[in-house]
This record gives sequence, C-alpha cells and structure tokens, in this order.
Amino acid sequence: MIKFLDIQKINQQYQAELKQVAADVIDSGWYLLGNRVAEFENHLKSYCNVPHAIGVANGLDALRLILRAYIELGIMKKGDEVIVPANTYIASILAITDNGLVPVLVEPDTFTCNLDISKISNHITAKTKAIMVVHLYGRVCWSEELEHIAKKHNLKIIEDNAQAIGASWKNTKTGALGDAAGFSFYPGKNLGALGDAGAVTAKDEELAKTIRILANYGSHIKYENKYQGLNSRLDELQAAFLSVKLKYLDTETAIRRTIAGHYLAGIKNERIRLPEAPVNEQEHVWHLFVLRTSQRQELQTFLNSKEIQTLIHYPTPPHQQEAYKEWNQLQFPVTEEIHQQVLSLPISQVMVKEEVTKIINSLNLFGE
Repeated sequence: MIKFLDIQKINQQYQAELKQVAADVIDSGWYLLGNRVAEFENHLKSYCNVPHAIGVANGLDALRLILRAYIELGIMKKGDEVIVPANTYIASILAITDNGLVPVLVEPDTFTCNLDISKISNHITAKTKAIMVVHLYGRVCWSEELEHIAKKHNLKIIEDNAQAIGASWKNTKTGALGDAAGFSFYPGKNLGALGDAGAVTAKDEELAKTIRILANYGSHIKYENKYQGLNSRLDELQAAFLSVKLKYLDTETAIRRTIAGHYLAGIKNERIRLPEAPVNEQEHVWHLFVLRTSQRQELQTFLNSKEIQTLIHYPTPPHQQEAYKEWNQLQFPVTEEIHQQVLSLPISQVMVKEEVTKIINSLNLFGE
C-alpha cells in the first residue's frame, strides 16, 4: 500500500538528531518556557522574516489567541465580523466563534479553492473588522486587491497558515504577509512536530506581547494575571524537534513541488480535474495535492484496489456541520461542489519515483 503520508518514514530521516535533542531536553530538567522554545521562535522569525513569533500549543489556539488579543487591545469586540472562506477547515471558524465574533462565510474561487477575493467587498459591513485568509492546501491566498480592500476599510488581515509554511508571494513568505498569522505543526503538516504544536507570527509588538501573555494564563509576571488567559504553550521538546526539522523544510518543499509537477504533467484523464498550479511555483508548497471528480467514491475505491491510499479534505463544509446547525439551511454552491468532489493524493518528501509513476498510471486507467 502506498500510504497517504508516511510520517514514520519522514521522521526516520532525522531520527539521530531528534533523539539527541530529546535527550538534551530531558537532561536539562527544563520543559516549558525555556531556551528551546526561544530558539525555535527565533528560527521561525528569521525564516519568515517577521518581527515576532510566539510558540503556542496548536494551530487552533494560534488563531484563537490572535483574535483574543485584538479584543483585549480594543481593536475588536464581541459581535464584530470576520470574513472567512466558506470551504475552510472548521478550525478557522472555531477560532472566530470561540471569541464571540461572527464568521462571515464567503465563497472560494472555483479554480484555486482559496477565498474569492473579488467577493469580499460585497460582505463588508460596519461590523467587519478582519479578513481571515486561508492558504488552503499550501497555496498562497493574496493579491494587491486584498491589500487595497483591507486598507480602504481599515481591516486586519489574519493568515491561517496551517498548510502553507514556506510558500511566498512576491518574495514575502506566508506568515509575514498579513498583520498576524497562525501556524499549525500537527505531525502531518509540511513542518510537523511529534505531537501538537503551533505558533503565531505578528508584525506589531503590542499584539505579540499580548498574545504571549494570554497564552500563559494571562500572566505577565509570575502569579500576577493581567488577562483571563489560556494555557497554550509550546513545550521544549516539540520546539527542539521543530528546530531540527525546519532546517530541511525548503529541501523537502522542493521535492513536493517536483512530485506535484509530475502529477500535473502525467495525469491525463478527462474524468479528473487537476488543481490549478500558480505561474510562480513559490506560491505553492503542495501540502496537499487535491484533484476533483464527480466520481469521487468510485475513484477512491479504484485507487484503494491498486493499493493507493487517498483522503478527503474535507467531506463536509463548516456550514453543514452539526456544530453550526444554525447555518445548515445556508447554501454555498461553489463550496458544496468542492467538498463533494475533492480527493487528495499521496504527496510527501519521502515518496519514491516508482510510487509517483504507479499513482499516475493508475489514475490514467480509471474509467477504462
């Protein structure tokens, strides 16, 4: 079976370094808020070329904390609106509603599956305070038009950068494009920890300071609490692992881009719609290679018979989830079509040429 993602094989590449830093952390006797976290934050700041980085517990918390900090700073208040793509993973939505803010769902572009920037202006009201862009599947969601809209209406731009670390738009990396960005280092991400982990990057010092305090129980001085905060801290062990793996990220991204290129050039089946590749390859890190077909179940079953594992990202859009049953009667035709058709192929830095060739050949046989 060609696994969708062989995380064990990915981490085995660096097992000697990972085991060494794990031993170092264990021997240090210091497991939270120590030198390893500070070191990784510095590495991430440097990599993204952004002034501030704060390690947190996971990607959802990263987004939650950004919005919560804006509320504590008086830039937002409960009931304010945040524009967000309707086809995003539910974490983007949860971060908004958890803060008492209102998600305003906007349809994606049918070709890129990213937020359709041309539709944003029609959804802006007096209560709109931010646009949350999601760099879905690893492709940058950005444009001059987006910047113009945000400036015109005095809106914050928050990046959900859970899937696109290493991507860039006009030489600026994701995580440094907007006012602040949330990162996920879930083990299956392009930069994956060996457990849950996340981070926030930010341009504004006061915002970054507030996020750091909020993530540590709202405490700025031990046993003194400025805010009713959270416990959302990146631990020393995961920070150490991430510092090791960040060194290899660009090399691994190049491998993903090569595999995506083979897929795009080699898959030729009229039943299958391939993802649109950007003109500038730096705008996509191919966290996922997502094709579309009206025969998804049949294709997934066929590929499984060929011992090729696939996944669906994602089968049910947020507005159709029971968690948001008040939205269940809403209709988002583009979003719904995407969720009914998408199927993700294996793509990773440890795949070999024979596996890629087998997948391409199998897809070209589908329906014959």
